[in-house]
Amino acid sequence: MKKKLLLISISLGITTAAQETKTDAAAVDTIKAWSIQGQNTLMLNQAAFSNWVGGGANNVGWLAGINYNMTYEKGKDLWENIVILGYGQNNTKGTGTRKTQDVINLSTNYGREIAKNWYVSAGASLQTQFAAGYEDGNNPDALKLSNFMAPGYLNIGAGFTYRPNDNFTMTLRPANARWTFVLDKDLQYAGSYGLKNDGDSSLFQFGFLGTAVYKVKIMDNINLTNTASVFSNYLDHPERLVLAYGAILNMKINKYISSNITLDLLYDHNQIKRTQLKQTLGVGVAYNFDNGVKRSEKKDNQTWMK
Repeated sequence: MKKKLLLISISLGITTAAQETKTDAAAVDTIKAWSIQGQNTLMLNQAAFSNWVGGGANNVGWLAGINYNMTYEKGKDLWENIVILGYGQNNTKGTGTRKTQDVINLSTNYGREIAKNWYVSAGASLQTQFAAGYEDGNNPDALKLSNFMAPGYLNIGAGFTYRPNDNFTMTLRPANARWTFVLDKDLQYAGSYGLKNDGDSSLFQFGFLGTAVYKVKIMDNINLTNTASVFSNYLDHPERLVLAYGAILNMKINKYISSNITLDLLYDHNQIKRTQLKQTLGVGVAYNFDNGVKRSEKKDNQTWMK
């Protein structure tokens, strides 16, 4: 009898240990290294007039875009990748089609943790647009102002990244190479985007680049994403800072319908010596994608996508 009881006890112990091991393995499996979050949007706007004393022109517009954040976090490694693409047009009776949004923004940044929330990091980014821009909207007979990779900005640098939670990331690069590309021959004349000579297709700068992203949950279904950057060229007029700020206010109506307000401010001495401003408002379909896993202890900080 004692031998039987001993065998039963051993069997139960082995079974319990196996179950605990299985449970622990399952818990580990739920904390994955990759987190992919994104938003796909299609915004529409329209206005129609008939015998309207107040005046107005019939118009219809659309804006489509994607905004994806793909992050790898494991141990001391942090690798963040951002893809922002957007394009929109508006057709107004009497004036034709005009571009309202045009952006390509790609970036990647890898960091290795050296202290709590601090990483030594290196990364690259590319900003440009899809199509040509003209002084009079999209009128090809007007003065051309820009085009694909005209300008295009490529940044490659190294420095430090501070990331206390999923809602705030700041990167400081005291060593950053910045190339301005102007691949449209119609725009390759001296002074355009800082080019030194007629026919030049690029401009090299080296300096300091600082970027920051801050996400705020204002209230349920209303989220604000702020982005900012500053660049100073060590080689020529370091006091002429390139300053940029962007804000996206997302007001979620239900799972698929939302309203977005965007604001972009830019000052770049090599473009024009004035502050540039762009603002858009749209209501339409917005589909959020979130694989739902990240470092479990920081999951509560991901309010901006909920």
